[in-house]
Amino acid sequence: MKSLDIRYLNRLHFSAEQASSLKRIGECKGRQDLFVRQTPEALETLKQVALIESSESSNRLEGIVAPHERVEALVKKSTNPRNRPEQEIAGYRDALSLIHESAEHMPFTENVILQLHATIHRYLPVDGGKWKKNDNAIVEKNPDGTVRRIRFDPVKATATPDAMAALVCEYQFQADLVGSEPLIIVPATILDFLCIHPFSDGNGRTARLLTLLLLYHFDYQVGRYISLERIFEESKESYYETLEASSQGWHEGKHDLMPWMDYFWGTLIKAYREFEVRVGSIKTGRGSKTDQIRQAVERKLGPFAISDIESDCPGISRDMVRVVLRQLRDDGVILAQGKGRGAKWIRKQ
Repeated sequence: MKSLDIRYLNRLHFSAEQASSLKRIGECKGRQDLFVRQTPEALETLKQVALIESSESSNRLEGIVAPHERVEALVKKSTNPRNRPEQEIAGYRDALSLIHESAEHMPFTENVILQLHATIHRYLPVDGGKWKKNDNAIVEKNPDGTVRRIRFDPVKATATPDAMAALVCEYQFQADLVGSEPLIIVPATILDFLCIHPFSDGNGRTARLLTLLLLYHFDYQVGRYISLERIFEESKESYYETLEASSQGWHEGKHDLMPWMDYFWGTLIKAYREFEVRVGSIKTGRGSKTDQIRQAVERKLGPFAISDIESDCPGISRDMVRVVLRQLRDDGVILAQGKGRGAKWIRKQ
């Protein structure tokens, strides 16, 4: 497709700052195995937290919301979905788990893309895993759900099967035959996928699943332990703005991939930095508990309970969590909501 066209890629030029970003991500990847070999039990907890955060954030980016405790129960499979939002979240959970468990056996093909889309729709009364039948548009909506403006007109429905076949073919050419830099072709592939917008619904969630899958293919494992979807949500204005900026002129092959590429690299750097800090905190233990709790609080976007912080901070007692939460409250960082067993906390904006 447009971004993976060899002529387009050959015209790309990178600044010294961008080269530095690539080098930094490469260094993080080089240290990855060292960190992964440490504290396996704690890493299992990080994986579970990332699964919960990814299931929650990726859906919330699309306006699909459920209480955090329900999301956690769904991800842990201790309950069944009760309504449509929970069905959507359960489907995303299954697709994530499939990638985490089987990425090496899931090449970037049309069938795998359709399989992931079908999986996120498996609990819904609609069929997933089929290319769109009608033309669609990427729109920006008002709070009441009405369309404010059209961000981008994707590929027409009639041209979608051929466009997806071309995307897969060109990706395989760049990844397998040419051996192009993964940190260029992965974000380029995701942008092209979103510009095609091949499904009637679920394009954004499928794109984020494909991001994780393609990174796995090149041994960038950070998405297993740190939720990339949460980082996308935390910076959602930049996420949508850079995608829109890089899509302008895409149909003519005159678009600028760099805004989206820079954002994508920044997301990976942030994820790796967070991963190393969290694993380092777990390893050093003494003197790091307060920082672990503070960092866990900083990652919370909505109301949270003490149990949520305990899950994020393995090995730290509930009493210690309470002490730090009270300190954060006294410092004006968080506010208490309710009292007793059902009490919640929320970060002040």
